[in-house]
Amino acid sequence: MERIGTVEAETIYPIPAASRHGRPRDLFTVWFGPNLMMLTVVTGALATTLFGLSLLEGLLALLIGNLVGGVFMALHAAQGPRLGVPQMIQTRGQFGLYGAVPITAIIVLMYVGFAASNLVLGAEGLQACFPTLGRFPAIVIIQIVSIAPAILGYRVIHVAARILTVVCGAAVLVCLGYVALYHGEMHGATAFTNGWTGFLRTLSLAALWQIAYAPYVSDSSRYLPAGPASERHAFLACFSGSISGSMLAMALGAVVGSLAGGQHVVQSLMGVLGQAAIPVLLAFSLGIAVANAMNVYCGALSTLTVAQTFSTHRHHGQGMRLAVTIVLLVFAFSMATLMADGFMAAYSEFLELLMCVMIPWTAINLTDYYLLHHGEYDVASFFKRDGGIYGFWNLPALICYMLGLVIQFPFLSTALYTGSMARLLGGVDISWVVSLLVTPPLYVLSERHFRSKVLPGGENA
Repeated sequence: MERIGTVEAETIYPIPAASRHGRPRDLFTVWFGPNLMMLTVVTGALATTLFGLSLLEGLLALLIGNLVGGVFMALHAAQGPRLGVPQMIQTRGQFGLYGAVPITAIIVLMYVGFAASNLVLGAEGLQACFPTLGRFPAIVIIQIVSIAPAILGYRVIHVAARILTVVCGAAVLVCLGYVALYHGEMHGATAFTNGWTGFLRTLSLAALWQIAYAPYVSDSSRYLPAGPASERHAFLACFSGSISGSMLAMALGAVVGSLAGGQHVVQSLMGVLGQAAIPVLLAFSLGIAVANAMNVYCGALSTLTVAQTFSTHRHHGQGMRLAVTIVLLVFAFSMATLMADGFMAAYSEFLELLMCVMIPWTAINLTDYYLLHHGEYDVASFFKRDGGIYGFWNLPALICYMLGLVIQFPFLSTALYTGSMARLLGGVDISWVVSLLVTPPLYVLSERHFRSKVLPGGENA
């Protein structure tokens, strides 16, 4: 077992039983701490600003959305202790060796984009604390904080998350305390009522916040000891940690948004906090730096997954992960520093649109894992040159994935694209609901039909 401060030796391959360690409850802080960042606060503020809800309505919509999305996110947690491999390696069990490449490559693109966006957001937080600090030095500081956990890997990310749980948790409580003490009128403060449209838009936003974590989950749970108890507790720890961390930060955002009066949420929060603003914003900047490190770490594992697909004869070990991690850090840093603000804003909107690719993937992955295979996979086949029993491609999965993706388009509502049905619904994005309802039964029927016609006797593909 590696000590804290040493570079993680394991990469995308199954974690040996001798290297399994930790307790499922350790996953609570992994998902609680990194959610306590300014981006989460600003996201929660949309409920009482852009979506026009009262404080009570906003909190209720945020809670329901987080609970619904959190279920899908946390269901992936059991796959880590059971299979001992990163999330996107396990995807080969549904899509085949080559079939898993496109979705994995897109998720790498998303990881890098999120990392670049986080560098910019973290830098803006530092600049709010220190107005004379330039954009470039601020991004450099966030990048430096991100480097150690991204490179050292799993154990250091867990330690950093524990620190964030204390530091950023205290920062959020300080914020709520200041609002309660000095702005008692918040109890009666309401925004204009925007009816069910604003409520559903807020609910969808919160649900998608949680579902966006789905490709990360097994990466953080794959070292846990195997066993049914570990799998159940991993679900509970991930679910409770992510929900409570997100809701605490989003609730703060909703409260501040209800008091903002048209002012920017960060500026409004600084006005509420007074002299306490600098340490609080510094804590939130630390949170976004660690979240950034998780993006790079998981992005490196997914990149190795793609590379190993086309070079199964090579062992992609510690050196390869370090090299890929450095490349991703440099790439994200270059995007954050060299691209114009207009490009970064447009790219962030593109990432928002790109998130729809995860919905049919998570639907197929969870349906296959829980309903069809009941967690039983031939892990060795994930790494074979011919894909083992899963082959190069799984046609039913790929067809259902494309249908689950296409069916979302009329219901999408993003800054770059709004579908016809979403416009009829007043801008409410229910694309994720439609895909999650349609894709699983379609996949089950197509898999069973394919196996009965092509594979007599029910053999695995």
